[in-house]
Amino acid sequence: MGFISTGALDEARVEQVGHGMACARHRGPDDTDVWHDDHAVFGFNRLSIIDIEGSKQPLRWGPPENPERYAMVFNGEIYNYVELRARLAADDHAVFHTEGDGESIVAGYHYHGADWVKQLRGMFAFVIWDTETQTVFGARDWFGIKPLYLAETGDGFGFASEAKSLRALTGPAEVDKDALRHYLVLQYVPEPESMDAHLRRIESGTSFMVRDGELTTQRYFRPRFAPAKVNGPEAETELYSQILEVLDDSVSKHMRADVTVGSFLSGGIDSTAIAALAKKYNPNLLTFTTGFEREGYSEVDVAAESAEAIGVKHFIKTVSEQELCETLPLIVWYLDDPVADPALVPLYFVAREARKHVKVVLSGEGADELFGGYNIYREPLSLRPLTSLPNPLRKGLAAVSRVLPQGFRGKSLLERGSIDLEQRYYGNARNFREEQVKAVLRDYTPSSFREITDPIYELSKGWDPVARMQHIDLFTWLRGDILVKADKVTMANSLELRVPFLDKEVFEVARHIPISQKITRNQSKLAMRRALEPVVPPHVLNRKKLGFPVPVRVYLRDDYGYQWARDIITNAGTTEFIDPAAALEMLDAHRKGEADNSRQIWTLLVFMLWYDIFVTEQLKPEVPHPVYPVQL
Repeated sequence: MGFISTGALDEARVEQVGHGMACARHRGPDDTDVWHDDHAVFGFNRLSIIDIEGSKQPLRWGPPENPERYAMVFNGEIYNYVELRARLAADDHAVFHTEGDGESIVAGYHYHGADWVKQLRGMFAFVIWDTETQTVFGARDWFGIKPLYLAETGDGFGFASEAKSLRALTGPAEVDKDALRHYLVLQYVPEPESMDAHLRRIESGTSFMVRDGELTTQRYFRPRFAPAKVNGPEAETELYSQILEVLDDSVSKHMRADVTVGSFLSGGIDSTAIAALAKKYNPNLLTFTTGFEREGYSEVDVAAESAEAIGVKHFIKTVSEQELCETLPLIVWYLDDPVADPALVPLYFVAREARKHVKVVLSGEGADELFGGYNIYREPLSLRPLTSLPNPLRKGLAAVSRVLPQGFRGKSLLERGSIDLEQRYYGNARNFREEQVKAVLRDYTPSSFREITDPIYELSKGWDPVARMQHIDLFTWLRGDILVKADKVTMANSLELRVPFLDKEVFEVARHIPISQKITRNQSKLAMRRALEPVVPPHVLNRKKLGFPVPVRVYLRDDYGYQWARDIITNAGTTEFIDPAAALEMLDAHRKGEADNSRQIWTLLVFMLWYDIFVTEQLKPEVPHPVYPVQL
């Protein structure tokens, strides 16, 4: 956490940074420290992973003529830090005082400027204060793995990994009405928004400067999918070799740590591939999975079979309905911004189990976005006979679809085939329909998801439709949902999660894969599956992905889950924003089996809990104080 004053630093800000750090101690229970001068104050809670004894933060570094010129706080890991340090020492005669990865950031910035961030291979959010020029430089990693919140106050700028930390500077949260609308439709708050109107987020792939009291941002990473031609068996074999080679290299770099590294393991190809590759670098690898006490909502048997096949020790955490309901308020406290993805609950519990054994885990996030893994990516193939028709014919099909009765076979195909990609696809999370938003939202304003997606689509004009869908997901679903829950609920347990698929070198290979090697009518991630045949057990290689499924639909219909949800809706302080009668009507219709409203109800419940925790502050989850050994 840090605060940069536009004038002389108020001593109260130093104290507030200390308070802000206290509520984020779960992110770093091993060490804590605060540093300040006349204009800046930095605080850091450290989870010691690399150079455990030496790399304290806030980090001070400088060239020989001014050895404490810079102060830096840095959350994350730089996986190629060994190579970067060697290069800086050889080319620039940089002097290092630790064995850690942090100095590779600040020294590189000193000698090479803002463009140095493009050399960093890792997950990171950092802020550097230059005491000599009185300027700030910072950046967030390529894909948005690590969070970075921003608060602009009348006297400066606050930065933190946790929104709740910055409320020590800004006070209680206030609802951003635009963010609430977007959340209801998307099930997450899209960057750079926050549900708290006082805060914003530095976007993924973006660096920033603070100079003379002004903050400016610059996007250093503009992901571009540029499929290459792959003709013939030899070219295919070469592609598969490149994929396997770059994934193996990424996993090897992600295994760099001075503590034990484990791996999450579901029943799918992504996490299985990561675990299998990781075992090469740690023969005693430990893996972890989770499931629910209900048939059809667990992959623990498949995961256990995979663990046996690749030869690793495996741990299973089974979650009950009562655990889910009782723990959700605490999980929402950790989240900072509401994310209505039920999968974050089992992820929280498996992270808690893993932290008993390891300090770092690998996981398979990002494979679907980079290699074409979602089933929806196959839609352009099925719609091609319609989307290739001239526009007048497509408009005619649209008119036909409108007069067909609901449930008529082929109606949905005609509807979706008659509209453009920009109108029909806005990412993997499609939640409240507009008429549902109108029913539950007190202050309803007609809107469209396109205010979020159109600027992104503008960047991918001329690409094939699958590449455009992947591109949309990189900027919406991945960084808004997948990576938020991955960071927040693992760090809630003082566990570092690393995602080897989301590596800049892996992306460089993946972005050139042609559409024919991503998806077919019956298959997804084709090239990745072929590349991993030597690594992944056969029973997983072509298995349908489930991840960590959650039986919310079932729970909201039984007595316990229904009453739990009804109590939250009835008692929530959100009546200014949400009509509780409309919410209860949705819940009752769901219980009676008249509709499956489980996703919409869950979305409302998460927002209501968030509101009562951070706005009214009437709900105060009991937050455990993290107490762990320094090294595992």
